[in-house]
Amino acid sequence: MSEEKKIPRHLAVILDGNGRWAKKRGLPRTAGHVQGAKNVEDMCEWVWNHGIEYFTVYAFSTENWSRPTDEVNTLMKLLRDYMKNCIKRANNNNMKVRVIGDKTALAEDIQESIRNLEEATAGNTGLKFTIAINYGSRDEIRRGVQSLAKQVAEGSLKPEEITEEKISASLDTAGYPDPDLMVRTSGEQRISNYLLWQCAYTEFYFTEVSWPDFHEAELEKAIEAYASRDRRYGKV
Repeated sequence: MSEEKKIPRHLAVILDGNGRWAKKRGLPRTAGHVQGAKNVEDMCEWVWNHGIEYFTVYAFSTENWSRPTDEVNTLMKLLRDYMKNCIKRANNNNMKVRVIGDKTALAEDIQESIRNLEEATAGNTGLKFTIAINYGSRDEIRRGVQSLAKQVAEGSLKPEEITEEKISASLDTAGYPDPDLMVRTSGEQRISNYLLWQCAYTEFYFTEVSWPDFHEAELEKAIEAYASRDRRYGKV
């Protein structure tokens, strides 16, 4: 009997190359983001069909605010449209949606849509889909450390009680397993302030394919690469 192929339980993706994808086609960068957003919707179905339970995407970083105004506005419009339509789609697919990052910097209507989406899908038992919006891992760790420091100051936590588990529980991703596989599209080979704490033992897969062109066949290549590796977590 052949050995069952290893499938990552949690896949995290840096959605890179939307602007370059558009430029190659003589389109504005914003068109690339529109196409990239459509690909996220398809990918949710593909990853679940391949047995992946958790899917986390880097949609908008804390550094993305420095991009051109029209590009930021397009990303916020895409976010608004997604939140508006996602509840029905997520419930139809039994998908639980969660948003991580500093949501306080987002417009109030987007914050409300996020709350509605998370509450409406909280009981779903299918794919656990996480969207990182206004997210930066150093900022996440800073906020987590502040929370722990406040507990110490209040006397409800002793410094020696701060374990790795307590730090993990203070982060935006609390309650979810760390990524098994991180994929970055479009040729760049860096982590870009994404899930720094969580990726201590994560496998990385880099591809030249831009995110709008990262379809199911490319996902299968990433899974095959992951399955071929001997994950030992530093043990002999």
